[in-house]
Amino acid sequence: MLLLGGQALWQHRRAAPTVPAETGQVVGSPWGRGLVSNVLNPKIAVVHTGLPPTLAPPQLPAARAMTLLVLLHATLTLVWLGVSVFLLSKAGPVLHRPRVHRVLGRTTGVVLIGFGLAVGGTAR
Repeated sequence: MLLLGGQALWQHRRAAPTVPAETGQVVGSPWGRGLVSNVLNPKIAVVHTGLPPTLAPPQLPAARAMTLLVLLHATLTLVWLGVSVFLLSKAGPVLHRPRVHRVLGRTTGVVLIGFGLAVGGTAR
């Protein structure tokens, strides 16, 4: 994390940051890439197979409890992502301003360095 934080600070050291240009052709739609990423992510499989049974209400039959949890999870995910997309689409023009981009990059660098130092301090 220290290296990532240092890189973020180094890249945003200038007054006018350069936004990297898109290189190459992106294959597939964002929806498809996200789906493949989630399906192939082992953490998603572990969480979705291990956590829900522990959260299921014991007074309901297993099939009903799991259906309820899946529907609740899907609803919360759609609401969360819908709100996120809406807010970020409105904030996009502000976030692309050079000064805001520079401040966000520097803040991210400092936070990553702080996390790296905190993790390094607890490893002793």
